[in-house]
Amino acid sequence: MASNPPGACCLQGMRHEGEPAGKHEEIYGSSTYITGTKSDKIIVILTDIYGNRFNNVLLIADEFAKAGYYVLIPDILKGDDCTEKTDLSKWLPNHGPEVTSPIVEDFLAALKADIDYKFLGVVGYCYGAKYAIHQIAEGKYASAAAAAHPSFVTIEEVAAVKKPLLISAAETDSIFTTELRHQTEAKLQEIGARYQVDLFSGVTHGFAARGDISDPVVKYAKEKAFSDMVYWFNQFSA
Repeated sequence: MASNPPGACCLQGMRHEGEPAGKHEEIYGSSTYITGTKSDKIIVILTDIYGNRFNNVLLIADEFAKAGYYVLIPDILKGDDCTEKTDLSKWLPNHGPEVTSPIVEDFLAALKADIDYKFLGVVGYCYGAKYAIHQIAEGKYASAAAAAHPSFVTIEEVAAVKKPLLISAAETDSIFTTELRHQTEAKLQEIGARYQVDLFSGVTHGFAARGDISDPVVKYAKEKAFSDMVYWFNQFSA
């Protein structure tokens, strides 16, 4: 395992204030958040267990749109979004890879059939990171991927990486532990991947999407993780 399954820390976090600029619309078989001008440079965000109506991820999508991308957030949880009160022991069996992988594949296949894009970046936060990493294997849809505090990723999935991968990691993380991060880095080196791993001190799992941005350390890490994702994707979308 390159990262552990989602745990209690995945349910923690702060709601960020702001008014989303996009809208939810039924496309490609999913109730999808859409923001930005339609173009051939696309970012698809695969969410954490809070789903694609959680305000924080919508605001992140809007920032990617301001950077020049057409941004989509599919509903990979099919409306079964978590809250801080969700019992993960009951929730997770209904959202394993055998359920979520086909949802992601079908969405991206429909997107590809509709838009002849020149670049597709896939971002995954926590739960969604596994499926973002899937999409940079041989024959998959993404041009590059970015994963923040990933969960549920296997070392075999890391070994299958063929496209550029950026990982944003927290210093304190029971899901993507120091040992598992080192295993991931070693595997990426072994296979000769194009990769970058950012490690942020003073933050915990979830900082890039649900961190307490009233704390300047967390705010910096969140904003730097995002700006690095934009810079990363810009390298491959020009």
